Amino acid sequence: MKFILPGLFIIATVFSCGGKNTSSNVESPGKEKTGKDKALEIGADLLQDKKPLKALNMYLNGFHFYNGNMKGQMEAHHYCHQVNDELIQCIIYDGNDADAKIMGIEYIVSERIFKSLPQEERKLWHSHRYEVKSGSLIAPGIPQAAEHELMEKLVTTYGKTFHTWHTDKDLVLPMGHPMVMMGFTEEGQLEDSLLTQRDQRFGISTAEKKQNREDIPVSPILPGADAWKKNQIKQLIITDDYKGVLSHH
Repeated sequence: MKFILPGLFIIATVFSCGGKNTSSNVESPGKEKTGKDKALEIGADLLQDKKPLKALNMYLNGFHFYNGNMKGQMEAHHYCHQVNDELIQCIIYDGNDADAKIMGIEYIVSERIFKSLPQEERKLWHSHRYEVKSGSLIAPGIPQAAEHELMEKLVTTYGKTFHTWHTDKDLVLPMGHPMVMMGFTEEGQLEDSLLTQRDQRFGISTAEKKQNREDIPVSPILPGADAWKKNQIKQLIITDDYKGVLSHH
């Protein structure tokens, strides 16, 4: 499966909004920026080219949970770049306003690429079928037809996600080590309150999106994805045995 984004989606993304309604819930320490800092920022914005950031032209909103701990749930704002027709890379924020904090990254690959991964590697990846079909994954601010077409491309993809800032509990600074995250796979897993609050902020109905996507075809989830369902949980650890880690790889 290849997922070339439709022209309608690109145009709609550039000229639509869908943001500025979710502030960060993190209050980091530090004084307000000085006038000098602000002046330097303005100068840098005018003079420096930021091509990698300009390529982030897709906005997705969904939900993650810690691999091995489904009670640790959070909303995730993805700002993404389609590298090619089978790979998307995203920076994940805890909000969509100027004060949003970077809390992780996600790589999204096609079904064909996922099939090529070793079985052990697949345990780090999650499917997107339920997220798409349930309506919980959205592309805020674009027309329904464009969003539907995008979801047709994403429904058979797989994501590998790491959160570096655990904004559900670390409300000051990013603490600890990155965590492997997963996506929801069936009804009753995602907390209703998270979904309700998200829908209210964006003025949407997940139930209506679910109904609208009933015609999106799906394929069986490939073996190895969503490994947590078989209690095959992969999570990062911090170790002092650096040489041991290197020799292991």
